[in-house]
Amino acid sequence: MSRIANSPIPIPKGVEVTLSNTAISIKGPLGTIARPVDANVAITREGEQLLCKALGNSRHAEAMSGTMRALVFNMVHGVSKGFEKKLALVGVGYRAQAQGDKLNLTLGFSHPVVHQMPKGVKVATPTQTEILISGIDRQQVGQVAAEVRAYRSPEPYKGKGVRYAEEVVALKETKKK
Repeated sequence: MSRIANSPIPIPKGVEVTLSNTAISIKGPLGTIARPVDANVAITREGEQLLCKALGNSRHAEAMSGTMRALVFNMVHGVSKGFEKKLALVGVGYRAQAQGDKLNLTLGFSHPVVHQMPKGVKVATPTQTEILISGIDRQQVGQVAAEVRAYRSPEPYKGKGVRYAEEVVALKETKKK
């Protein structure tokens, strides 16, 4: 039994929820997100909160009720407050520059790396070694951050590379003679 699905999702002021049998659409001050609803889950609105219930007693229905509750909660949070990921560049000469919907990276390669941001994701560079990726879709923001990090992930000897802001890189000891 999913315990996550038992807790209701509060709907903040300024957020509109549209329910149908097959989809849910949430509109807020930052934008609109729509997602299909699993056939084994019923989402209902009671006052200023949403409830997710499993249809049937199968393990899949119970699991999907918790999953849908988490996804809908992230949708509500995204349209009201948004999500952001911070990346840090560690290394001599590693720089980042945001230009519109593109992120220009200098990561020690013989060529600059240009990453095109998908629709709905914004990028900012407060300093040359910090990257701030933000948007209303949590999955999309995390995916873009992972793609940028994958260009030069932190190496284990000096810790150089692109890392998440709060990430701790375990450094290995170098070879002794």
